[in-house]
Amino acid sequence: MKIHREGKKIIMITVATILLVVLLMLLFVEEWMWLHYLFLLTLVVFGLMITAFFRIPRRIFTESPQELVAPADGTIVAIERVYEKHYLKADCTMVSIFMSAANVHVNRYPCDATVEYARVRHGNYFVASYPKSSDLNERTEVGLLLPGGQRILLRQVAGVMARRIVCYAKEGDKVKQNQEMGFIKFGSRVDLFLPLDFAINVGLQDKVRNGISPIAEII
Repeated sequence: MKIHREGKKIIMITVATILLVVLLMLLFVEEWMWLHYLFLLTLVVFGLMITAFFRIPRRIFTESPQELVAPADGTIVAIERVYEKHYLKADCTMVSIFMSAANVHVNRYPCDATVEYARVRHGNYFVASYPKSSDLNERTEVGLLLPGGQRILLRQVAGVMARRIVCYAKEGDKVKQNQEMGFIKFGSRVDLFLPLDFAINVGLQDKVRNGISPIAEII
């Protein structure tokens, strides 16, 4: 398991802060009580949680040119027909993955493609599982042209805790299936907007893992 580069600075600051607090306690606390030990334990657990959030576990990725692989870890919270007005400009199937704070938060490209469209849209920070958060929250949008000429849109959506979305996509990029697309810090959501004729391979409340779980068949 590795630590994602987006978390190294945060982890260093967290560890330094914890060490400073411990040092101050050693210098100024003369008589230790159980509350002091409980406080230290809480600090250690907090540090471990921050470190775990930025983990990149070792995985054997699914490589399939005929399938879209999950771009994020999490739970399928929506599969519905919607109109996407910015890039696809057509009716499509939206598949939404809700990422809790316990999930791996790396986002990956679901297929080989060319990035045709990349935008940041400012907004609110509602709970990411809320259906309207896809349109109201801070988000990035990445439009992909597939080798077969189909187009899909990926949307990274901020949540009530996620105040920082990192997206590496740039228009004109040639990207590979399971290549890193970005990272969302502390709970969020990723939406896929797919052509209506794509066969969806997941159901509501299914658990998926980025780079492994097939989401849809490319038709």
